[in-house]
Amino acid sequence: MRVGYARVSTLDQNLERQLSRLKKAGAKKIFQEKISGKDINRPALQEMLDYIHEDDQVIVLSLDRLGRNNQDISDIIEYIEHKKAVLRVLNLPSFDNVQDKNLQRLLTNLVLEIYKYTAENERSQIRERQRQGIELAKQHGVYQGGIPQYTPDSKNPQKRHTYERIVELLHAKQQGQKITIAEIARDNGVSRNLVYKIQKNF
Repeated sequence: MRVGYARVSTLDQNLERQLSRLKKAGAKKIFQEKISGKDINRPALQEMLDYIHEDDQVIVLSLDRLGRNNQDISDIIEYIEHKKAVLRVLNLPSFDNVQDKNLQRLLTNLVLEIYKYTAENERSQIRERQRQGIELAKQHGVYQGGIPQYTPDSKNPQKRHTYERIVELLHAKQQGQKITIAEIARDNGVSRNLVYKIQKNF
């Protein structure tokens, strides 16, 4: 069975283009959601991963629909393989005409690994250019830094709530509760660096 997964990051974005492409590719069942790809804790994604069976084909428009983080994407692909299903990414070469399922998986995985490597390399270059730009701005005294998003008076209610939850867990940690910074970060869908920053300033 061909199973589609569609995702956009915000509520005001439109899923129609993805849904149309997935249906055209033969998807009989489609899981869709409007949510950030910052982690894998997404209801429709988890529902799709639970749903798929051996020999199913999971179809997405592009690899970044599965997630933003390279490790998350790798984990999702690994789980799809664990379920003995095949991933098909519509903007990458397709091997549907390969009859041997094992060879099809091998070729697909090879293309995915090359794509992930290229994407990660591009992200590294972007981060390096950003770092160089910030360094130059600092040297010229014009870098002000970004506006903190996770604060007690954040204009974003969700981020304000996340901040309050993190502070609550940090207080519990101070009082002896066995919880790590990594666990706090994972449970709230943020980076460990952010938790450390909040810990330093609260």
